Amino acid sequence: MTRHLLLQLQAPLMAFGGETIDNFGVIREFPALSMVVGLLANALGWGREESARHDRLQERLVLGARIDRPGRRIQDNQNARLAKEDKGWTTWGQPEERAGGAATYDSPHRRFRDYHADRAVLIALRLEPTDEAPTLDELAAALDRPARPLFLGRKPCLPSARLFAGWQPGESVLAALQAAPSPSEALQAGPNPGEVYPEEPHVLLQWPDGEGTLPGDRLLELCDERRWSSGVHGGWRGVREGRLPREGSTI
Repeated sequence: MTRHLLLQLQAPLMAFGGETIDNFGVIREFPALSMVVGLLANALGWGREESARHDRLQERLVLGARIDRPGRRIQDNQNARLAKEDKGWTTWGQPEERAGGAATYDSPHRRFRDYHADRAVLIALRLEPTDEAPTLDELAAALDRPARPLFLGRKPCLPSARLFAGWQPGESVLAALQAAPSPSEALQAGPNPGEVYPEEPHVLLQWPDGEGTLPGDRLLELCDERRWSSGVHGGWRGVREGRLPREGSTI
Protein backbone atom coordinates (compact mmCIF):
# COMPACT_ATOMS: atom_id res chain seq x y z
CA MET A 1 0.00 0.00 0.00
CA THR A 2 1.43 3.37 -1.07
CA ARG A 3 1.47 6.33 1.29
CA HIS A 4 -0.05 9.60 0.05
CA LEU A 5 0.33 13.05 1.56
CA LEU A 6 -2.95 14.94 2.03
CA LEU A 7 -3.30 18.69 1.52
CA GLN A 8 -6.44 20.55 2.58
CA LEU A 9 -6.86 23.79 0.62
CA GLN A 10 -9.17 26.27 2.33
CA ALA A 11 -9.25 30.03 1.83
CA PRO A 12 -11.70 32.90 1.42
CA LEU A 13 -10.36 33.16 -2.15
CA MET A 14 -8.29 30.79 -4.28
CA ALA A 15 -7.46 30.72 -7.98
CA PHE A 16 -6.68 27.61 -10.02
CA GLY A 17 -5.44 29.47 -13.07
CA GLY A 18 -6.21 28.43 -16.62
CA GLU A 19 -5.40 30.02 -19.96
CA THR A 20 -5.32 33.82 -19.72
CA ILE A 21 -7.09 35.42 -22.67
CA ASP A 22 -6.32 39.11 -23.24
CA ASN A 23 -7.08 40.78 -19.88
CA PHE A 24 -9.24 37.95 -18.51
CA GLY A 25 -7.69 35.63 -15.93
CA VAL A 26 -9.88 32.53 -15.96
CA ILE A 27 -9.78 29.65 -13.47
CA ARG A 28 -10.24 25.89 -13.59
CA GLU A 29 -12.16 23.62 -11.25
CA PHE A 30 -9.07 21.81 -9.96
CA PRO A 31 -5.54 22.96 -9.02
CA ALA A 32 -2.99 22.62 -11.80
CA LEU A 33 0.05 20.37 -11.43
CA SER A 34 2.28 23.42 -11.85
CA MET A 35 0.42 25.30 -9.08
CA VAL A 36 1.06 22.51 -6.58
CA VAL A 37 4.72 22.35 -7.65
CA GLY A 38 5.03 26.10 -7.04
CA LEU A 39 3.32 25.80 -3.66
CA LEU A 40 5.66 23.03 -2.50
CA ALA A 41 8.76 24.76 -3.90
CA ASN A 42 7.79 27.96 -2.09
CA ALA A 43 7.41 26.04 1.17
CA LEU A 44 10.87 24.53 0.64
CA GLY A 45 12.35 27.98 0.01
CA TRP A 46 13.46 27.35 -3.57
CA GLY A 47 14.16 30.34 -5.78
CA ARG A 48 12.24 30.87 -9.01
CA GLU A 49 15.53 30.61 -10.93
CA GLU A 50 16.06 27.00 -9.73
CA SER A 51 14.23 25.65 -12.76
CA ALA A 52 15.89 22.22 -12.76
CA ARG A 53 14.62 21.55 -9.22
CA HIS A 54 11.10 22.63 -10.16
CA ASP A 55 11.11 20.49 -13.32
CA ARG A 56 12.28 17.42 -11.43
CA LEU A 57 9.67 17.84 -8.68
CA GLN A 58 7.00 18.19 -11.35
CA GLU A 59 8.20 14.99 -13.05
CA ARG A 60 7.96 13.06 -9.77
CA LEU A 61 4.64 14.42 -8.58
CA VAL A 62 1.52 12.25 -8.86
CA LEU A 63 -1.60 13.95 -7.52
CA GLY A 64 -5.37 14.09 -7.56
CA ALA A 65 -7.96 16.37 -6.00
CA ARG A 66 -11.45 16.19 -4.46
CA ILE A 67 -13.76 19.20 -4.17
CA ASP A 68 -15.18 18.98 -0.64
CA ARG A 69 -16.96 22.35 -0.77
CA PRO A 70 -17.71 23.98 -4.14
CA GLY A 71 -18.22 27.53 -2.86
CA ARG A 72 -18.95 30.01 -5.63
CA ARG A 73 -17.15 31.99 -8.32
CA ILE A 74 -16.57 35.72 -8.20
CA GLN A 75 -14.80 38.12 -10.55
CA ASP A 76 -12.49 40.93 -9.49
CA ASN A 77 -12.23 43.99 -11.73
CA GLN A 78 -8.83 45.64 -11.34
CA ASN A 79 -8.24 49.15 -12.71
CA ALA A 80 -5.03 51.18 -12.62
CA ARG A 81 -4.27 54.45 -14.35
CA LEU A 82 -0.68 54.30 -15.56
CA ALA A 83 1.27 57.34 -16.70
CA LYS A 84 3.99 57.26 -19.34
CA GLU A 85 6.79 56.87 -16.82
CA ASP A 86 5.05 54.25 -14.68
CA LYS A 87 6.48 50.74 -14.68
CA GLY A 88 5.06 47.40 -13.58
CA TRP A 89 6.65 44.53 -11.64
CA THR A 90 7.16 41.27 -13.55
CA THR A 91 8.13 37.74 -12.57
CA TRP A 92 11.03 37.70 -15.06
CA GLY A 93 12.91 40.43 -13.22
CA GLN A 94 12.58 43.28 -15.74
CA PRO A 95 10.14 46.16 -15.19
CA GLU A 96 7.38 46.39 -17.78
CA GLU A 97 6.58 49.74 -19.36
CA ARG A 98 3.43 50.75 -21.17
CA ALA A 99 3.76 50.89 -24.94
CA GLY A 100 1.86 53.05 -27.42
CA GLY A 101 1.23 56.69 -28.17
CA ALA A 102 0.27 59.47 -25.78
CA ALA A 103 -3.46 58.77 -26.12
CA THR A 104 -3.06 55.27 -24.67
CA TYR A 105 -2.42 56.76 -21.23
CA ASP A 106 -5.86 58.37 -21.14
CA SER A 107 -7.55 55.04 -20.36
CA PRO A 108 -6.96 52.86 -17.29
CA HIS A 109 -5.22 49.50 -17.43
CA ARG A 110 -8.03 46.99 -16.82
CA ARG A 111 -7.92 43.35 -15.78
CA PHE A 112 -10.58 40.84 -14.80
CA ARG A 113 -9.60 38.02 -12.45
CA ASP A 114 -11.84 35.11 -11.49
CA TYR A 115 -11.65 33.45 -8.06
CA HIS A 116 -13.19 30.55 -6.16
CA ALA A 117 -14.78 31.93 -2.99
CA ASP A 118 -15.07 29.72 0.12
CA ARG A 119 -14.01 26.58 -1.76
CA ALA A 120 -12.39 23.60 0.01
CA VAL A 121 -10.30 21.07 -1.90
CA LEU A 122 -8.49 17.94 -0.71
CA ILE A 123 -5.33 16.90 -2.57
CA ALA A 124 -3.69 13.46 -2.35
CA LEU A 125 -0.15 13.24 -3.70
CA ARG A 126 2.92 11.02 -3.77
CA LEU A 127 6.41 11.18 -5.28
CA GLU A 128 8.08 8.72 -7.63
CA PRO A 129 10.73 7.63 -6.85
CA THR A 130 10.06 7.86 -3.12
CA ASP A 131 13.64 7.94 -1.84
CA GLU A 132 14.82 10.96 -3.83
CA ALA A 133 15.00 14.37 -2.16
CA PRO A 134 12.78 16.07 -1.35
CA THR A 135 10.83 13.23 0.25
CA LEU A 136 7.19 13.27 1.31
CA ASP A 137 8.25 13.74 4.93
CA GLU A 138 10.35 16.75 3.96
CA LEU A 139 7.39 18.23 2.08
CA ALA A 140 5.12 17.72 5.10
CA ALA A 141 7.63 19.44 7.38
CA ALA A 142 8.04 22.34 4.95
CA LEU A 143 4.28 22.86 4.68
CA ASP A 144 4.01 23.21 8.47
CA ARG A 145 7.08 25.46 8.67
CA PRO A 146 7.31 27.09 5.23
CA ALA A 147 10.36 29.11 4.26
CA ARG A 148 8.07 31.81 2.82
CA PRO A 149 4.38 32.73 3.08
CA LEU A 150 2.20 30.38 1.01
CA PHE A 151 -0.71 31.26 -1.24
CA LEU A 152 -3.24 29.29 -3.29
CA GLY A 153 -2.82 30.35 -6.91
CA ARG A 154 -2.41 34.13 -6.52
CA LYS A 155 -0.64 36.09 -3.82
CA PRO A 156 -3.84 37.51 -2.22
CA CYS A 157 -5.15 33.94 -1.73
CA LEU A 158 -3.82 33.09 1.73
CA PRO A 159 -4.79 29.74 3.32
CA SER A 160 -7.22 29.96 6.22
CA ALA A 161 -6.30 26.57 7.72
CA ARG A 162 -3.35 24.22 8.08
CA LEU A 163 -2.38 22.81 4.66
CA PHE A 164 -0.87 19.49 5.74
CA ALA A 165 -3.80 17.16 6.49
CA GLY A 166 -2.02 13.88 7.30
CA TRP A 167 -1.38 10.67 5.44
CA GLN A 168 -3.57 8.25 3.52
CA PRO A 169 -2.50 4.81 2.27
CA GLY A 170 -3.90 3.68 -1.06
CA GLU A 171 -3.04 1.60 -4.09
CA SER A 172 -3.64 4.65 -6.29
CA VAL A 173 -4.35 8.37 -6.03
CA LEU A 174 -8.03 7.70 -6.63
CA ALA A 175 -8.09 5.07 -3.89
CA ALA A 176 -6.46 7.53 -1.49
CA LEU A 177 -9.02 10.22 -2.33
CA GLN A 178 -11.87 7.75 -1.84
CA ALA A 179 -10.52 6.51 1.50
CA ALA A 180 -9.59 9.93 2.90
CA PRO A 181 -11.99 11.13 5.63
CA SER A 182 -15.15 12.75 4.33
CA PRO A 183 -15.49 16.47 4.98
CA SER A 184 -17.38 17.45 8.11
CA GLU A 185 -20.84 18.98 7.87
CA ALA A 186 -19.35 22.32 8.93
CA LEU A 187 -16.85 22.17 6.09
CA GLN A 188 -19.52 21.26 3.55
CA ALA A 189 -21.79 24.07 4.74
CA GLY A 190 -19.24 26.84 4.37
CA PRO A 191 -17.52 29.24 6.79
CA ASN A 192 -20.14 32.00 6.80
CA PRO A 193 -23.36 31.60 8.86
CA GLY A 194 -26.36 31.91 6.58
CA GLU A 195 -24.32 31.37 3.41
CA VAL A 196 -26.28 29.06 1.12
CA TYR A 197 -24.54 27.07 -1.58
CA PRO A 198 -26.37 25.00 -4.21
CA GLU A 199 -26.84 21.46 -2.97
CA GLU A 200 -24.32 19.12 -4.54
CA PRO A 201 -25.29 15.46 -4.18
CA HIS A 202 -21.94 14.41 -5.63
CA VAL A 203 -18.29 15.10 -4.86
CA LEU A 204 -16.17 15.96 -7.91
CA LEU A 205 -12.71 14.36 -8.29
CA GLN A 206 -9.82 14.60 -10.72
CA TRP A 207 -6.89 12.17 -10.86
CA PRO A 208 -4.20 11.03 -13.35
CA ASP A 209 -5.11 8.51 -16.01
CA GLY A 210 -3.84 5.08 -14.92
CA GLU A 211 -4.62 5.76 -11.24
CA GLY A 212 -8.00 4.03 -11.18
CA THR A 213 -11.43 4.52 -12.76
CA LEU A 214 -14.98 5.33 -11.66
CA PRO A 215 -18.23 4.42 -13.41
CA GLY A 216 -19.14 7.22 -15.79
CA ASP A 217 -15.83 9.09 -15.47
CA ARG A 218 -14.34 10.89 -18.46
CA LEU A 219 -10.81 11.05 -19.83
CA LEU A 220 -9.39 14.50 -20.63
CA GLU A 221 -6.13 15.86 -22.03
CA LEU A 222 -4.89 18.62 -19.74
CA CYS A 223 -2.11 21.17 -20.30
CA ASP A 224 -1.06 22.13 -16.78
CA GLU A 225 2.67 21.41 -16.72
CA ARG A 226 5.04 24.36 -16.60
CA ARG A 227 8.39 24.57 -18.35
CA TRP A 228 10.12 26.28 -15.46
CA SER A 229 13.19 27.41 -17.40
CA SER A 230 11.06 29.40 -19.87
CA GLY A 231 8.11 30.21 -17.61
CA VAL A 232 5.48 28.94 -20.04
CA HIS A 233 3.17 25.93 -19.98
CA GLY A 234 3.56 23.06 -22.42
CA GLY A 235 2.89 19.37 -22.81
CA TRP A 236 -0.27 17.41 -22.19
CA ARG A 237 -1.18 14.71 -19.69
CA GLY A 238 -4.20 12.48 -19.35
CA VAL A 239 -6.49 12.99 -16.36
CA ARG A 240 -9.83 11.52 -15.38
CA GLU A 241 -12.73 13.37 -13.81
CA GLY A 242 -15.59 11.65 -12.03
CA ARG A 243 -18.13 11.86 -9.23
CA LEU A 244 -18.84 10.07 -5.99
CA PRO A 245 -22.11 10.30 -4.05
CA ARG A 246 -21.69 12.68 -1.14
CA GLU A 247 -22.00 11.00 2.24
CA GLY A 248 -25.65 11.08 3.32
CA SER A 249 -26.90 11.75 -0.22
CA THR A 250 -29.81 9.66 -1.49
CA ILE A 251 -28.57 9.87 -5.08
